[in-house]
Amino acid sequence: MDFKKLTRNPFVYVLLIGALLVLGVSLITSLTGAKQITTQQGLTLLKGNTVTEVTNTDGDQRVDLTLSESFEGSKQVQFYYVGARADEVVSAIDASNPKDGFDDVVPRTTFFESMISLLLPLLLLGLLFWFFFSAAQGGNSKVMQFGKSRAKLVTKETPTVTFDDVAGADEAIEEMQEIKDFLKDPAKFQAVGARIPKGVLLYGPPGTGKTLLARAVAGEAGVPFYAISGSDFVEMFVGVGASRVRDLFTQAKENAPAIIFIDEIDAVGRHRGAGMGGGHDEREQTLNQMLVEMDGFDPKVSVLVIAATNRPDILDPALLRPGRFDRQIGVDAPDLKGRQKILEVHGRGKPLSPSVDLSVIARKTPGFTGADLANVLNEAALLTARSNAQLIDMRALDEAIDRVIAGPQRRTRVMRDKEKLITAYHEGGHALAAAAMNNTDPVTKVTILPRGKALGYTMVLPLEDKYSVTRNELQDQLAYAMGGRVAEEIVFHDPTTGASNDIEKATSIARKMVTEYGMTTEVGPVKLGQSSGEVFMGRDMGHGRDFSERIAERVDAEVRHLIEQAHNEAYEVITNNRHVLDRLALALLEKETLDHLELAEIFSDVTKLPPRPQWLSSQERPVSTLPPVEVPRRQGEAGLAASTAADSAEQAHAAEKAHAPRQAGQARPATA
Repeated sequence: MDFKKLTRNPFVYVLLIGALLVLGVSLITSLTGAKQITTQQGLTLLKGNTVTEVTNTDGDQRVDLTLSESFEGSKQVQFYYVGARADEVVSAIDASNPKDGFDDVVPRTTFFESMISLLLPLLLLGLLFWFFFSAAQGGNSKVMQFGKSRAKLVTKETPTVTFDDVAGADEAIEEMQEIKDFLKDPAKFQAVGARIPKGVLLYGPPGTGKTLLARAVAGEAGVPFYAISGSDFVEMFVGVGASRVRDLFTQAKENAPAIIFIDEIDAVGRHRGAGMGGGHDEREQTLNQMLVEMDGFDPKVSVLVIAATNRPDILDPALLRPGRFDRQIGVDAPDLKGRQKILEVHGRGKPLSPSVDLSVIARKTPGFTGADLANVLNEAALLTARSNAQLIDMRALDEAIDRVIAGPQRRTRVMRDKEKLITAYHEGGHALAAAAMNNTDPVTKVTILPRGKALGYTMVLPLEDKYSVTRNELQDQLAYAMGGRVAEEIVFHDPTTGASNDIEKATSIARKMVTEYGMTTEVGPVKLGQSSGEVFMGRDMGHGRDFSERIAERVDAEVRHLIEQAHNEAYEVITNNRHVLDRLALALLEKETLDHLELAEIFSDVTKLPPRPQWLSSQERPVSTLPPVEVPRRQGEAGLAASTAADSAEQAHAAEKAHAPRQAGQARPATA
């Protein structure tokens, strides 16, 4: 039991004081020495001849008797009576004629007793309130520190993170290196008229390393580093957040040069005027104080604010203007080389098998963030420990990738043979449709083992990172998504609910092609609809769609046309390759999981879909037959291309499993 924690609980003291009061009353009562008897016994004694002295106390209605002989072991006894027996008791006292006489006592309260009875409850109540406030503020007399900053000062004793521990964000590291150099040697920059940015905003998807970058700056800058979360400024009491902002910046200025890091700044820096309230709420007052503090720096004081968020679009424009956050650094998901470096960083200290090739793992994880990759290595280590192995091998890493993407395998789920057959044809339809298209990425894995919410899944793997998607690639993705539903229609003539998620994703891609990408002739290159802002942002309230009902009907018709075209293409390739589908379904029923080498053998005689006709945004515009220019090769690029080809060939022999790409606009793995 923690004795210190127990002594901080105010209820312990309340119970202790109450027990002392009860004990005191009992002690005082026992000191009188009188034995209490019944009223009947007292009247009987008064009628006898053993009573020598009587005291009758008014108000208490108590009679104290002194006896010449012991009664029940005591010569001092007392009894109480009710008002109705007062005359009878008085008559009995007069008739007893005690030897030492009798006396009537009227109790009177002294001034000291009156003050004690008045001040004691007030004192107890004051102590109770003091304990409650002390506990609410964490003890140690912090009642008066409610408006103080809660920022944590990173000291030299804190385990440091350096730029060597950060990988996959070379541009962001370069920008932050410059900040570190300025704090260490400001004269170098001031000599050419440069000034340090007052604020640096790190933005990007969750898990890309924004907070890790800030910790690296703290580890390398060698200056006081104050870290705080945006939610620490927000309280239910008006003015507390603004007070904490003032206190935080006061501490930083006193220890300049210094760095202030605010994590998740969108908790306090959200667009003003948001929601249904006005501009007087606590959060907006806190933001106003932060704006004043950031813009009111002394030019000679080196105080830098670093903030991180994954929602830069909802931040107040006044916070983002030059003079406050002068520099905004995007931290995105790493590319192939970045993923390999991140894996090398997180692989330090882990017993990796000599057969593990981190470059192969990097190719299998496109779209993964640094946090995802760290989770993959950690899951692989857990799986290795669970199997009582000593080294982390490729099999554990492959399983870890699958667990991160689709969740753990559900070994306890037992499927009927009919459902297993439907799942095999469904996933086979996805894989066959993808293999028969001309612009899809290669199919690398198909399984009918339940994992997460899916009864099975099909995975494709791009040979390289992609940052844009063509119209033909999107159409291939639509056909690939509809492949499972088409296989059910062709084979069983009775589709199941397993294609609901595929239809949802295909519809989303088709609608974006119409309303965002301008990839249809009827609607044209027009952006339809606005990004829906949340109500709490104070935007888009009461706004409807910005196009007419007639345009909405045309959009729906174009979406339906794209989906129907994909459905027909998938129907065509599966019908033409029915023997391949049957062969694939049989292999899945036998082995349950097929890798890229087994799939390549099954798809060796697949009949591809004929290339689609050239798409024109308008039939009236002339068609150019001139090809694009050739990309000039820089020095050393030929060797790089050869190395890339060799790596791809090596991957084809070393990698057994892969995972689905997660780039923008690309369909996720289809599920049964």
